[in-house]
Amino acid sequence: MEAVAISKHIRMSPRKMRRVLNLVLGKNVNEALNTLHYTPKSAAEPIAKAITSAFANLGSKEEGERIEMSNVFIKEAYVDGGPTLKRFRPMSMGRAGRIRKRTSHLTVVVEDRYNDLQ
Repeated sequence: MEAVAISKHIRMSPRKMRRVLNLVLGKNVNEALNTLHYTPKSAAEPIAKAITSAFANLGSKEEGERIEMSNVFIKEAYVDGGPTLKRFRPMSMGRAGRIRKRTSHLTVVVEDRYNDLQ
């Protein structure tokens, strides 16, 4: 059984989020959350939130069953670019420089491998 959590419009560039997301791909949820807790990047917080949400979604799908966090693995996780906010800042010689404030869409898929084997 698998569950999905999608977090949209995160005010962080996708490139910065992918650096942190690659640390936890393929790990179990417990190990991934511990890794993110001690990662000094600001992208760790929204990623941990999405993983926790996906785990909770899995718990609501399998009603009445007790799910161990160590048996649930991150099957798939990826970051896509969201809409870019375009701002302008004055530059030298009367020019205007464009500043792109990027956003991200994060998708996390978790899978309960223990119940799939039975």
